[in-house]
Amino acid sequence: MHGVRAGVVLAVLWAALPVGVVTSMAYSEALFTALAAWALHACLRRRWLLAGLLAALAGLTRPVGTAVVAAVVVAAVAQVLRERGARPPLGALLAPAGLLGYVGWVGLRVGEPDGYFRVARGWGNGFDGGRAFAAWAGELLTGPQWPLGVLLVLGVAVLLGLLVLSVRDGQPAPLLVFAGVLLALALTTSGYFGSKPRYLLPAFPLLMPVALRLSWAGPRTAAAVLGVLAAGSAAYGATWLLGPGPP
Repeated sequence: MHGVRAGVVLAVLWAALPVGVVTSMAYSEALFTALAAWALHACLRRRWLLAGLLAALAGLTRPVGTAVVAAVVVAAVAQVLRERGARPPLGALLAPAGLLGYVGWVGLRVGEPDGYFRVARGWGNGFDGGRAFAAWAGELLTGPQWPLGVLLVLGVAVLLGLLVLSVRDGQPAPLLVFAGVLLALALTTSGYFGSKPRYLLPAFPLLMPVALRLSWAGPRTAAAVLGVLAAGSAAYGATWLLGPGPP
């Protein structure tokens, strides 16, 4: 889309994310990110059945598979509006199968149609429109840990800024939808907020504006910046592994 160099820089940037240490643990982020990336690639290549299948598998992997499903459905609908064809609708119908199937299976196991959501609420997880996140941020900002609150607000601002830059750079709709839905889910759902960075790990399209500009800067500059980021990420990962535990 932006050339081989930008793609390589994007891959290294994603690998150098501080929270990337969780990909070596028993979390599903690594598998989910791989399925999401290939589903988005299939969308861009207009391989709709493959995109739908990969989105279905992503939905079986994590609840935020909703973001992959949304990306595939939006891309398929846009394709149908441009030209006729049977495969885009089939891909769109296949995409939510994994997520819906898992929700249905949990409902059968629990014995109630909304069993999945009851289980999620039992863990303190659920959609609340961002109230819990706002309350947590407010508590940090008004308490003795206010510097963490400031960093949190700055982090959210950076993420929103990257999304805006992605739109301005003309990223394809599937990538924008995927990243936007992931970001929205992270900010509007309750749960253990210390894990929010891990939940956002698969949102690699948000790194594209940075990767694109680093690729313009030249090999030496890109290598220096990526080297510093990788070293910092390694130190952060070692701290978590040998210290209080994963994020």
